Amino acid sequence: MRVVSPLGSLALMFLVGCATSSAPDPGLEGLAVTRVAPDTIIPGTKLQVTGASFVESQWGDASLVLSGDGGTVRWPATFVDFTTMTIAIDASMIDQIGAEDFTGTATVEVVATSDGLTYASESIEVDLAFRQELDPSVASIEATGVIFVNDQIQIEGDGFLLGGDEGVTVAKLEGCFTPEAGGACAPISELELATQPLEALSRETAVFPFSPKIAGIKPGTFTGRITVINKQKDLAPSPAPTVDVSYDLVTSQIFSVDPPAASLGQYVFVKGGGFVGGESGALTELELEGTFARTGGGSAPVLMTLLPEFVEGRLVRYVVNTDDSLGQALDLRQDTGQFTGTITPVVTFGPDTVRGVSTNASFAIAPVKQVVYLLYQPSYVEGLRDFGLRAVDKKIRERIIEVCKRTYRGVNIEFRDAPPTDFALFEQVELLGVDPNGTGLFGYDNSPGKDNGNERLYDRLGGVNALTQQDGYPGYGGVFIRSLMGFSKHPGSFATSVPGADATFDAIFDPFRSDIGEPVTSSDIAGGLATLTDGFACPGSDRKSRVECAVFVLGNLIGGTLSHEIGHSLGLANPYMEGFHNAGDAPARLMDAGGDRPFNERAELDGTAPGEFCDDEYEYLRQILPSSEAAPQVQRASCF
Repeated sequence: MRVVSPLGSLALMFLVGCATSSAPDPGLEGLAVTRVAPDTIIPGTKLQVTGASFVESQWGDASLVLSGDGGTVRWPATFVDFTTMTIAIDASMIDQIGAEDFTGTATVEVVATSDGLTYASESIEVDLAFRQELDPSVASIEATGVIFVNDQIQIEGDGFLLGGDEGVTVAKLEGCFTPEAGGACAPISELELATQPLEALSRETAVFPFSPKIAGIKPGTFTGRITVINKQKDLAPSPAPTVDVSYDLVTSQIFSVDPPAASLGQYVFVKGGGFVGGESGALTELELEGTFARTGGGSAPVLMTLLPEFVEGRLVRYVVNTDDSLGQALDLRQDTGQFTGTITPVVTFGPDTVRGVSTNASFAIAPVKQVVYLLYQPSYVEGLRDFGLRAVDKKIRERIIEVCKRTYRGVNIEFRDAPPTDFALFEQVELLGVDPNGTGLFGYDNSPGKDNGNERLYDRLGGVNALTQQDGYPGYGGVFIRSLMGFSKHPGSFATSVPGADATFDAIFDPFRSDIGEPVTSSDIAGGLATLTDGFACPGSDRKSRVECAVFVLGNLIGGTLSHEIGHSLGLANPYMEGFHNAGDAPARLMDAGGDRPFNERAELDGTAPGEFCDDEYEYLRQILPSSEAAPQVQRASCF
């Protein structure tokens, strides 16, 4: 990362000498570009720039700079996330390049809002092709073989369109179909199917599914031709030479069932071939026949049909739920055990139904689990600027997760920082910078009503909930980190001091605050930071140890607030009774009202015990989310 000053190098040297102006913008310190794709660019292409330390437009105006023998172009780039930006290409931008083949360098520049300086990444070398029109070139097509319905047919070549505003590459099929049961080769009406790139932003390999619209779902042989055609926006279709093909279609089959155990709300992935769905008249069903052995004794015969979700021809996924025949036969919150038997796919398309090959299968019903996805919004990341701690975002997140895991030890709950793909039912909690309700809340559970027994599993703490607004409560939920500035004796414009404002908070964060201190930069954390497990050494004796303390304390404040709000979503406090907080005040009781939880307890300083669930609350959590993990040896306060 380079900093280019509009005042020149002497002015920049002067700025470096000023304590409050010398530090580079912490969000742009690691600015880098690693890739510009695709390599061939046409009107309508969404050019993708990959790198690091990108920022939203409110924190800086970003541009991609291409420099070559023909000159330099500078195109505004749109923030997608901290590692991705995009640029919508039109014909006039291609004309700016002035040549079809470009060899040169690519650089990302950002004019920072914080200091007005221009930050530039190191340049990378690029070889790009710019075209107004793109013709497809087919090197090969998988032209023969045994396939299932909806198998992906792969086309190797170049010049395929990527969709969106570029247009689409289609595969035109024509020919005839001979049923395995016998009969003439019946002509098939010409059909065009859209292709997709096998790899994102690559024009060299395209795929399309051998749809049941081509020849149905019965076994037999398709003999015909495939023509690949580019349908570029506002241009005439451009076909490649036709390729002869012949495929033997076989009936559906199942190869595997994963995972070996699944709980309520979890996906069971069924891999095989010949599955259909996702369009009118197409359906895949799964027939189970066998025995279910309950944990602890007893078994029962099983004969039922499940309706999975179609993903693609080789994959369907079934979510364990309470609404279908399996969910009605078992209490999925209490019953666990093992199914052993056979699983058979039954596919339907239009008037035809074909029963596939039965496969031996075994899978277990596991205890109910609550998965919690922590969604760190960009406003959360930039909100760390208030505390001067944006540069240590990763370390703070590590502490947040550690606090949440510790609080819920012995409870079947799992915290994740990436969107779950193995669970359909999971809780999502948003972490943001500013409280959108404008009330200075640290956090708020805006899910609809008290969820006694955690019946939902899918609460969303974030966004706006119109139902809670109708009841007169704040509509926006999540955890709001700027509000934590209320613990300061002098919060400035960030917040209003709360009754429990504490000078210790200021001793921890004043050295780094964006308004009065010097924010943490990469030089402060060179060589790494120690991970604190207690706050006895805080606020620290030198800058690095103070940074370590600030990470520890802010992670505790956010992690404790998260644990508290998640507790609300699980039906706390006072499960199965009225009220959302414990009555009165007791030390280290997590579900006490906010005003009863002082800063030192939340921050875990001066030997103060961290907030824990009181005795009855913890037993309730162990009942609704049973775990094989032993309960920790913690002295818990009474709930009453």
